[in-house]
Amino acid sequence: MVAWREAISNLCLGDPDVSESAQFLPVTDVAAVRPGEELDEAKLEAYLRAEIPGLSGKMELLQFPGGHANLTYCVRFGDQELVVRRPPLGPVAPKSHDMSREYRVLSGLDGVFPAAPKAYALCEDPSILGATFIVMERCRGTVARGEVPGDLDRAPDARKRMCWALVDTLADFHSIDYVAAGLSDLGRPEGFAARQVEGWKSRFDLAKHQESPEFYAHYEWLRANLPRATQSSLVHNDYKFDNTMFEYGNPDKIVAILDWDMTTLGDPLMDLGTLLAYWVEATDPPLRAPGAAMTAQPGFATRAEIAERYAERRGIDVATIDWYEAFALWKIAVIIQQIYIRYVRGQTSDARFAELGDRVPYLVKLARDVALRAEARR
Repeated sequence: MVAWREAISNLCLGDPDVSESAQFLPVTDVAAVRPGEELDEAKLEAYLRAEIPGLSGKMELLQFPGGHANLTYCVRFGDQELVVRRPPLGPVAPKSHDMSREYRVLSGLDGVFPAAPKAYALCEDPSILGATFIVMERCRGTVARGEVPGDLDRAPDARKRMCWALVDTLADFHSIDYVAAGLSDLGRPEGFAARQVEGWKSRFDLAKHQESPEFYAHYEWLRANLPRATQSSLVHNDYKFDNTMFEYGNPDKIVAILDWDMTTLGDPLMDLGTLLAYWVEATDPPLRAPGAAMTAQPGFATRAEIAERYAERRGIDVATIDWYEAFALWKIAVIIQQIYIRYVRGQTSDARFAELGDRVPYLVKLARDVALRAEARR
């Protein structure tokens, strides 16, 4: 059993073991539950009181407004807080939004990797919330999303230090002995890249609302240029700035990594490629940076510097990294298409999703541009 009962006392925001900066961190990252995404509060409360010891006081349900896929809620009992995560509403692609997998990964990493939140409970009874969900610890810190957080930016050379913390934490994660953590059967490293290409193509087939010749042309390029993996590791599969949480006021320390439901075993360069795909530089064309991107601001590392830091940290060759970045951009296009089609089909009323369909061809074009760059370097 996961050693969560020993950690339950740390749920209290005023716990003496929590750092002073975390104790006084203002609660500004939660909001009222969005219309249409309400939960059966009576059933949830009954479940939590039965499964989680020591809860007292009236239950209050709030929602974390960030993110576009899984629904994540903050549940308060007085000064204690829990996080509840469930898949999005409506049908979801097979093997996606896997709460059971997230629970298993976090359970395996408990006591092994400090940036993995503690998982307290897994509920696979759909009569409670309509889907499998997990209950986990409420981490405290700062998420860098869109703008550089002021508490981090006050430190000297904070932006570059944030970059190195992000890369170094990823390298440390990839160095975990997944056999010792009991996660050796989480996936099959052999043939991982090929299966990823086929799997994301299949997801697009199910979610598309119009034909996309460019998408399928890039699919053929990815298949024809599969790299040979030289290492295997745990792979987070969605590693980026806004899926990490920094210690309040400290640009050198990531205290939590979020969104573990796609974690598997495979080629670690998949995570580096994802990170580079999300990274925007000041000199990028408008296609890559349609809005104000945080990493395009002065002081942030370039994609080349990120790749170089990772290679040095792990002592591996990243000469084929263009393929991984090109795959990741293409994959992100599929993810956005999956989110957008839920809006088109009326499975969510979240107004943020209305314009996502226009981003899909842009991302495919970016992926093709990276592929052309890879071809030119040969």
